[in-house]
Amino acid sequence: MDARQGYAVVRDGDRWIIARRPARVVTARGADTFAALDDIAGDGFWVGFVAYDAGRAIENIEPRIDDDLGLPDLAFVRFDEVRVADELPPAEVSSLDLGPGTSSLTRGEHAMLVARIHELLAAGECYQVNLTRRLTFDAAPDPYALFIALTRCNPSPHAGVCVFGDALPGVAVVSASPELFLRLDGREVETRPIKGTAADAATLRASGKDRAENLMIVDLARNDLGRVCEFGSINVPALFAIEAHPGLAHLVSTVRGRLRPDVGLAELVRATFPPASVTGAPKPRVLQVIEDLEPVRRGVYCGAFGWIDAARRRVELAVAIRTFALAAGRTHFGVGGGIVADSRARDEWVETELKGARLLHAAGARADLPVDVRR
Repeated sequence: MDARQGYAVVRDGDRWIIARRPARVVTARGADTFAALDDIAGDGFWVGFVAYDAGRAIENIEPRIDDDLGLPDLAFVRFDEVRVADELPPAEVSSLDLGPGTSSLTRGEHAMLVARIHELLAAGECYQVNLTRRLTFDAAPDPYALFIALTRCNPSPHAGVCVFGDALPGVAVVSASPELFLRLDGREVETRPIKGTAADAATLRASGKDRAENLMIVDLARNDLGRVCEFGSINVPALFAIEAHPGLAHLVSTVRGRLRPDVGLAELVRATFPPASVTGAPKPRVLQVIEDLEPVRRGVYCGAFGWIDAARRRVELAVAIRTFALAAGRTHFGVGGGIVADSRARDEWVETELKGARLLHAAGARADLPVDVRR
């Protein structure tokens, strides 16, 4: 894979879509972000991301956090050479070595922010707030080698890698996301929010707290889709399903609807962005809370990553969690979780470690991992 020219490999069910020969790169920031999506959806096969920070163009958020990453709010590449394969292209993958990293929050700082969120919850300002931290490493591995390492140790339904080439030198996204943000097939739209994580299914099954969190986010997702779908078409075919993933289990629900004929991709994404599971409820208030509390911007993390097949009017965008963003010789990886009234700071911190442990181990990150990543 030639990083200078750019390439992408993304999952489509049991198959892989392999894209080469970038023909066009579209980037956008701020208010131009969502209009760019309609331009993209008109022609060709595209892979890319919408950064979490594009949410500032939707709600009236007073900005507080400086942009230390310098990434666009949207970047998508159209590829001229696209093929479908049952197997991934071979690669020589030596041991990866991200080395030591730094966290945007210490454990003590994280606990203080959980306490602050509890105050907001008690005051009735919100019902759930997603709190995240960013790990940064002063190294940038070969993106395809990292992608192969992740797919071997942590197979995921929305795995993918995109290298943007000369248009965005040094920028790549490598994802092992387990969560579907939006799947669009014609006018049928689906989202599958994850809210609830535990080391095993039995613990998750017994957790009333996780079911309550999940239900709040399902209601938010239903409301978001209701803005752009036909009246009466919104339904929830699966509520509180337990999915097993390497080393952990997730509580997952499915929300579906039928898009109105007058709604395009830009309006659909704008109505549902940022994803419900990585913000909280009510979303407008929570976006400002996140802006006020978190010390760094999220960037790609908690945004959307995936592909757009304009010819077949198919779109698959994952929530950009369990996702590495490479830029300017550094690697960024985010972890977080939803905070509700009965959340305990200690447990929430351990959950962030659980979510990142296997992937960081595969990437060669030298960190104190509290869980057995061999499971």
